[in-house]
Amino acid sequence: MTRPAASGGNDRDARVERLRVSRAKDSEDKTRRALEAVEGLLRSGRRITVTQVAREASVSTWFVYNQPQVHQAVQDGITAQRARGRQNSLAPEASQVSPAGLRTDLALAREEIKDLKKERDRLRNRVRLSLGAELEGVNRNELIERVQQIEQRNTALEQALSEARDQIAALEGQLRGAEDDLTAARASLRRAMRSVPTP
Repeated sequence: MTRPAASGGNDRDARVERLRVSRAKDSEDKTRRALEAVEGLLRSGRRITVTQVAREASVSTWFVYNQPQVHQAVQDGITAQRARGRQNSLAPEASQVSPAGLRTDLALAREEIKDLKKERDRLRNRVRLSLGAELEGVNRNELIERVQQIEQRNTALEQALSEARDQIAALEGQLRGAEDDLTAARASLRRAMRSVPTP
C-alpha cells in the first residue's frame, strides 16, 4: 500500500521538476532575447526604452522591469545613448525624411506612451491591491526596500513617458517642417513647369 503512494509522489516530483526546468529555460530564453534586443537597439541607434526592448524581444514589460540582468542592461543602454548620442538622430538628413515616415514614427511614439501609461496604471493597481495585505507580514526594512523599488520603477516610467512626449514633440515639429518643405517643393516645381517654354 505504501508503494503506490511513493510512486505517485515520485511522479508528482518528476512533473514539478520538469515544470521547474521548463520555466527556467523559458526565463533564460526571454533574458537572452531581451539582452539581444538591447544590443540591437544600441547598434542601430534607435532609442532604448523598456517598452521597445519588450516589443523587440517579444516579452512583457513586467519581465524587463523584474529581471535584474535585463533591467540593468536597459538602464546601461539608456545611459550609453545619453552619453554619446544616438547614432541615428531624431533629425535625419532631409533626403531621408518623408511625411509618411514621420507619421509612422509619431504613431509608434504615441503607442509607446499608451503602453507606458498602461504599465504605470498596472503597477499602481498592483501596489494598491497587494501592499495593504503585505504590511502585516513584512518587517520595516523589507517594507522600505519594496517601497524604494516601487519608487524606482515609477521614476523610470515617468522618465520614459517624458522622453516619449519629447520625442512626439520633436517628431511633430519635423513632420510640420517636412510638409512645409514638400509644399515649397511642389510650388517650385509648378513655377519651373510654367517657366518652361512650350514648343
